[in-house]
Amino acid sequence: MTDEGGAAPFVPEGAPIDVLRDAAAGCRGCELWEPASQVVFSAGPPAASIVLVGEQPGDQEDRRGLPFVGPAGQLLVRAIRDAGIDPAAVYRTNAVKHFRFEERGGRRIHKTPEVHHIVACHPWLHAELGQLSPGIVVALGATAGRSVFGRPVRIGAERGRVLEGAIPDSTAKALLTAHPSAVLRMQRDPGYDEAYAALVADLRTAAAAAG
Repeated sequence: MTDEGGAAPFVPEGAPIDVLRDAAAGCRGCELWEPASQVVFSAGPPAASIVLVGEQPGDQEDRRGLPFVGPAGQLLVRAIRDAGIDPAAVYRTNAVKHFRFEERGGRRIHKTPEVHHIVACHPWLHAELGQLSPGIVVALGATAGRSVFGRPVRIGAERGRVLEGAIPDSTAKALLTAHPSAVLRMQRDPGYDEAYAALVADLRTAAAAAG
């Protein structure tokens, strides 16, 4: 395990995304690799001007090996389109690369990663960002925000603002917003439309800042 800005001996230094993806399958930096089906690394073009960083894979992502393919991911793709962005032009990854869950009644229920999981997986995100040249990195939720910014974040107080110099060792701009799963959980609540519109507005702000 390393600190949030450190390196790990199993992360290939200076390696391109495809090599990092292959190497991550052998990561044993924390215990999450063992119950998970597989590592879920990233999807999308490395030349993308917008990078989205989520929390961790969910059940469908763990089974299919791709980020943002479950219900929250489908909501995110809709929000990306509604923000006027081509989903195929966005690079998608997660702060934690293995699915953390508990089994309950035959189902695998999501559990939020702990700080030591974020710290253990941070060298992979750091290596990824070192190989990308985005105009902006969008952190989706508090876990992603902590990994991207290297500090705890508060969604309510910090979301929607374009920040410069906020990502250690990166010149990319950054923006914090809600995770699509938080919006999805509100689907039957009166505040859902407002929460979804806020996510779309934040993505639109990111697209304008990405250039």
